[in-house]
Amino acid sequence: MSEAAQTLEGWYALHDFRSIDWTAWRLADEGERKRALDELHTFLGQWSAVEEEKLGSTAVYSIVGQKADFVFMHLRETLEELNEIETAFNKTTFASFTYPVHSYVSIVELSNYMGQPGSDPMENPEVVARLKPILPKWKHICFYPMNKRRSGNDNWYMLSMDDRKAMMRSHGMIGRKYAGKVKQIITGSVGFDNWEWGVTLFADDALQFKKLVYEMRFDEVSARFGDFGDFYVGNFLDAEKFEKLLSV
Repeated sequence: MSEAAQTLEGWYALHDFRSIDWTAWRLADEGERKRALDELHTFLGQWSAVEEEKLGSTAVYSIVGQKADFVFMHLRETLEELNEIETAFNKTTFASFTYPVHSYVSIVELSNYMGQPGSDPMENPEVVARLKPILPKWKHICFYPMNKRRSGNDNWYMLSMDDRKAMMRSHGMIGRKYAGKVKQIITGSVGFDNWEWGVTLFADDALQFKKLVYEMRFDEVSARFGDFGDFYVGNFLDAEKFEKLLSV
């Protein structure tokens, strides 16, 4: 049996993708739309307050294309908190004008592939900050799930720890080239959702998503062992932009 990678876990993550029932929204009277918007602003304010207290983080983005209209990405200390957020939102007037189209449940994760032997990672403030990050509010988001392939000779889980470490080190060097251009948050989802990891990227220049993912495709970790799900890409929404999106 190959040696399993050890992981460090931080905040739990929920990607909540929604679409808007535009027909119902247009036909609603002005008073009902105002109540819905007031509720939405209340929730956005509550989530911002949680973030200021460093008890979690939330990012809100519109989604380009027909897969969804917007996404709430929440990070919280427990699964119960994520469940409470989801349920509370579903009870709002605004939620009645939306319908869920996709969700992803995972937890912020760091593996020991890049760790330093003999050190306690939880004593490192940089590690703790990566496990419990404040989500960037950059202009664009890109989310996709992925697996490590388990097929014939291309079975990631049958490789030795040394081989996996060497390949992940090479893979990580590509990511470092995009430091300052792309912020990456890896969340583990083995046992939580249909894929093994969720990858969330943030950038002020959306073209950097294409360049980073394309370059990584040539690395052996992706070329031989990477399987990818649907990609979701979109634009940052604050309260003002959300209201503009919903104006009719």
